[in-house]
Amino acid sequence: MDHTNPNSFRFAPLRRAAYRLSVTRAEQLPADDGAEVAIAGRSNVGKSSTLNMLTERRALARVSRTPGRTQAINVFDLDPGQRLVDLPGYGYAKVPEALRRSWGPLLEQYLRRRGSLRGLILVMDIRHPYGPHDADLIAFAAGCGRPVHVLLNKADKLSRGAAIQEMARLRRIPELHGVAMQLFSAQSGLGIDELHERIASWLTPEAEKETPALAGANSESSKGGEDS
Repeated sequence: MDHTNPNSFRFAPLRRAAYRLSVTRAEQLPADDGAEVAIAGRSNVGKSSTLNMLTERRALARVSRTPGRTQAINVFDLDPGQRLVDLPGYGYAKVPEALRRSWGPLLEQYLRRRGSLRGLILVMDIRHPYGPHDADLIAFAAGCGRPVHVLLNKADKLSRGAAIQEMARLRRIPELHGVAMQLFSAQSGLGIDELHERIASWLTPEAEKETPALAGANSESSKGGEDS
């Protein structure tokens, strides 16, 4: 991360993230007020690493060697009235079927009914993106009127040209037309400014007017899909 770049942007409340609770039933969630952003994705796409990079906390979200260990909705407080919500990972074959079935109703209730939910960050592995579970989640979120921002994580594993080409390919998929997406790396910090700015715009809409325009790599990642 380039903290010396005058055009960089960091949403300060993310650095103050603190674990609040884990819930397995919708009625256990905190009071439905304020604003929150949820993070979702398959169990092996680097969702926990993304949370840790985003908050600059190495172990805020425990990174497990066994995907699928996140079996509840985990809530993190930011500033008063602001929350990050880590949704259960999905699509990992070794998770018992009964547990997978229990996630469905919980996620459905959360996405459909949660009034304080402002947007959904969907993490994908750019090398294996947009599986059936991702497609289902995007379609359901659209049906609920929830904006989605896709992170194409692990972009550092590809050349920049290959990463831009893959993002352009995804943008041509009809079901992804109009869905915001960006290149990202939870390891190198690629795209972190753009992600901070997206979350700030959801949690504090006035921040969108106060932050500098995206520059450098972020602007290039946004334009990459338009060139192909």
